[in-house]
Amino acid sequence: MKSLSISLCLLVTSMLFAQETPKTEEKKTSENPNELKEVTVYGNKKQYLKVESDKTTINIRDNAMLNSGSSLEAVKKIPGVITSPTGTITLNSKGVTIYIDGAPSSLSGNDLQNYLSTLPANAIEKVELIYNPGASFDADASGSIINIITSTKRKKGLNASFNMNYNFNQYQKPSPQILLNGKVKDLSWQTMLGYNYIDSESNNEIDQNFTSFSPNEHLYQKNLAKFTNRNLYFRTGTNYKLNDKSNLLFNYNLNLGNDRIVSEASTIGTGIDFDNNGLSKTKNSVNELSLQYRTKLDTLGRTFDITAYSNFFNRNPNTTSTGQNNGESTFFNGKIDFNLANYYLKYDFNIPFKKMDFSINTGGKFNYIKVNDKGIYNLNTASNSIVDFDYDETNLAFYVEARKKIKKFNFTAGIRFEDYKVDRIAVQEGDETKVNFKNTNFFPNVSALYEINENMNVSASYSKKIQQADYNVLDPNNFANFDQYNTSQGNPFLDPAFFDNFEVKLTAFQFVSLGGNYTIARDRNNFIFTAEPGELVSNQTFQQFDKVKTMSLFASFPIPLDYFFKGKEEFQKRMNNMDKMNYIFFNVNYIKTTTEGYTFSFENKPIMNYSAQAQFILPWEIKNSMSYFILPKGTWEIYQITKPIQQFDISFNKEFMNKNLKIGVHCFDVFNTNEVNALVSSTNLETKFYQKQDSRTFRISLTYNFGDLSLKKENTEINIEKNQSGGGFMK
Repeated sequence: MKSLSISLCLLVTSMLFAQETPKTEEKKTSENPNELKEVTVYGNKKQYLKVESDKTTINIRDNAMLNSGSSLEAVKKIPGVITSPTGTITLNSKGVTIYIDGAPSSLSGNDLQNYLSTLPANAIEKVELIYNPGASFDADASGSIINIITSTKRKKGLNASFNMNYNFNQYQKPSPQILLNGKVKDLSWQTMLGYNYIDSESNNEIDQNFTSFSPNEHLYQKNLAKFTNRNLYFRTGTNYKLNDKSNLLFNYNLNLGNDRIVSEASTIGTGIDFDNNGLSKTKNSVNELSLQYRTKLDTLGRTFDITAYSNFFNRNPNTTSTGQNNGESTFFNGKIDFNLANYYLKYDFNIPFKKMDFSINTGGKFNYIKVNDKGIYNLNTASNSIVDFDYDETNLAFYVEARKKIKKFNFTAGIRFEDYKVDRIAVQEGDETKVNFKNTNFFPNVSALYEINENMNVSASYSKKIQQADYNVLDPNNFANFDQYNTSQGNPFLDPAFFDNFEVKLTAFQFVSLGGNYTIARDRNNFIFTAEPGELVSNQTFQQFDKVKTMSLFASFPIPLDYFFKGKEEFQKRMNNMDKMNYIFFNVNYIKTTTEGYTFSFENKPIMNYSAQAQFILPWEIKNSMSYFILPKGTWEIYQITKPIQQFDISFNKEFMNKNLKIGVHCFDVFNTNEVNALVSSTNLETKFYQKQDSRTFRISLTYNFGDLSLKKENTEINIEKNQSGGGFMK
């Protein structure tokens, strides 16, 4: 009976999501046998999600649930993506490296999340989830990659779109945006200009037990922070078709931020009654430039692709705080000047041998990152404390990857050479800490795929990866959060972590996946609270763990509701247009983490994650989208989740004026249940952590398209796909 139900589910799914040309229905007439038969066209298919053996592609631009907010909001709602209690993003339990338009982001930690928060989701065409990236990707990818693709096809002539998001909870702030795009002869272009103004709150509570005292000492800390985030962004891109085989693409992005944090903090303990009111103002800017040359060398399919990319980021937080500690006045002043420059150059060369069902991809890259961060602090003293951090990273890499098809088997094998040179210098009060790291290594990958039939395949893969300790975890100025009872800093002595990734996966009908992965990480870095013996000071930092083993089992599958409630005939009409389809898409994840050399003060239990996305077509052609996820109690890495983390979102969207006007009403975290309750244990310290952001937010979105939208879409792009993609991009 169980096997029968599984077969039925797969059969229905194949009918829903099989890759077919639009179906037609012929209607016979008896009046005139020579009369042309009437043809009914059911419509062109819009595919929001496509599952392949090596990656999953999510359409963002046409998905009303995902395209109204920021890129960070969209990424967090994607099936299989889990946000950890510390705010990091994982994919099927594996660490994630963020790529934007095929290039790895040089930002990390809060800087990366803040940047994604200011990148509007409607600037994204699609997102690729690459589960076990091959040799053509950077080895510094730990486990998986999320590639955010912002480029879009342009229409001939001049077209424009005006967007307005109006967010309100206890605050009411608008975020307007205008998008212009078009094509003139061989040149297509797009320009986006927008402004975000968002207010929010975060309530944190920390109950800490310092175990090096006899008896133990407790500190109970509360912090209410109110955030004001304002940013202006300008994004422009051009695509020039040099000839029938070659394209030249140029992009420039500018983001200017002006943020403000007002905080009210308190600390209570034995003989301690500390209050602290703080104000932090931060100005930041991001400048990105990229130039890409893409060409087909001949009719045999050989291609060459070269990309030059650079970005410059600076951040200047200025913090002041005053307070009382048992009646005595306290103060803290901190000022940071952070600058990052990144230069990235890569090339890819594809050589197919179609008669042999064989291809070779090869390429290389050079990357240079320079970070300088200078912090000036004054904590209840007449003199300043200066912390100066310098980080230089040089990376040279080459790879070769071969693909071969033998009957129903597809094999991929590759190897990547990486040469790293990293210099770190931290100077504090005259004491210099200098760490030089050099590593030259080979990173192999191998995968095999068996085509069971036209709609099903099973694959297995292995890859070796590295995760460099980035500036975010190394910089002693990391958070600049200092007072008598709290410090927060990076650890400049961290080594890189090495990963062995194994994965087995069954893919069916391009919407169903079932599989598991196993990762062995050596010298992995984790965020942790620590305390020195005999000191009532909690330090937030990063610590290295000898070996971490993670096993994950996952399943993703849709339920096509129209087949059951509308009947087979109506279902077949709707299957070619996802805008008219009623469905629920489920994702389930089981995660078991084993950390060697680490003593837990609690039982290490596996953890589950459940998520579902649904779409319902209501009367008057109103589209209702819903999303729900829950992370129940259990052990996430080294953190014990003591209360489920969950969120339910709902959205209603309606099109007017021949689809030129779109209006949406959204509510995120409807029941206001998204909060983090976690337990972290370490030497000399046990921490109970609570965080509640004002995640319940209402939003009204409006999009108005104007221009000659009826003109035929003309594409100046040249599609380059790697044979049997095996880790390559789908352009």
